[in-house]
Amino acid sequence: MARLSRYRIGEEDIDNAISELVEMAKGREINTDLVQEMITSSIRMLRESNDRGDLKIANAALKEMRYSFNVFESYRGQKKASIFGSARTPEDHPLYELTRKLGAGLAKEDWMVITGAGPGIMTAGIEGAGSEMSFGVGIKLPFESTTSQFISGDPKLVNFRYFFTRKLMFMKESSGFILMPGGFGTMDEGFELLTLMQTGKMMSTPVVFLDEPNGTYWERFDEFIRGTLIQDNYVGENDLNLYLLAKTAEEAIEELKHFYANYLSQRFVDGIMVLRMKRPISDTALSSINREFSDIITRGEIERCEISKDELADKDNLNSHRLRFNFDKRHWASLRQIINQINDF
Repeated sequence: MARLSRYRIGEEDIDNAISELVEMAKGREINTDLVQEMITSSIRMLRESNDRGDLKIANAALKEMRYSFNVFESYRGQKKASIFGSARTPEDHPLYELTRKLGAGLAKEDWMVITGAGPGIMTAGIEGAGSEMSFGVGIKLPFESTTSQFISGDPKLVNFRYFFTRKLMFMKESSGFILMPGGFGTMDEGFELLTLMQTGKMMSTPVVFLDEPNGTYWERFDEFIRGTLIQDNYVGENDLNLYLLAKTAEEAIEELKHFYANYLSQRFVDGIMVLRMKRPISDTALSSINREFSDIITRGEIERCEISKDELADKDNLNSHRLRFNFDKRHWASLRQIINQINDF
């Protein structure tokens, strides 16, 4: 049955015309209310905005997202890792070879790779993984129009006008993130990742800061976090659990693999956090987790549960085992530690 949206123009003839148009399109009935709302927002913008520039931004962003969703749709069941790093890293630099090795190692473990499709670290990641296992998420810049030779012309290459829609695809489509040394862009991507996870705007995901064995780039970054942000109480010491420092490609890959050794995903159901797993954990392990993390539970305790009606309706991880608890929605780094323990038991 088609869903009807309550978000409307408020004029019967226009609202009916929108509903009829969506019905004529014959898309998935479960999504009709959302499409009605998007069209309604467009009509409201037409009436309310006098600035053509505002409409250009909204129009371009929606078109970029639609195209990107379509490109990634066929690969939704495949694990993907985003690799961030400098476009200025030359081919003869040890970091280039490390990234190439990283891409190859991920592909060997059946992980696809997502990079910015440009030169330097981005090209190294694609070169290592191979074009069949790579996505390019490029950005149109006035000073840099080079696309990696290893992804140019590939249908899995998407070019963006806006950084915010590009970053949305990185964050939304990736099951893990590995950051190599880089400039402002790499810092921006790294801090946004940590911010999204620290605030619960992005579900827990493994984040690895990778450097060559003798490199100090991420060590100095970590020193800044510990010596300034934590010391001055801008972030909590527990937030250090949101990322890992690594010195080899193997270590970085192992961190991504370990994150999904048993854990599958998480979801709120009627305000209650539900963690999905491949295998059940023992009573002893469950008791241990309850003792250690009682401070992030608002009432009750962490307990096993059956699949919910909402999950059944969405066909969401139907065959997995589940834990649920009343999460305080604040201590996301502690939730990351619970996931680690689920994978260790």
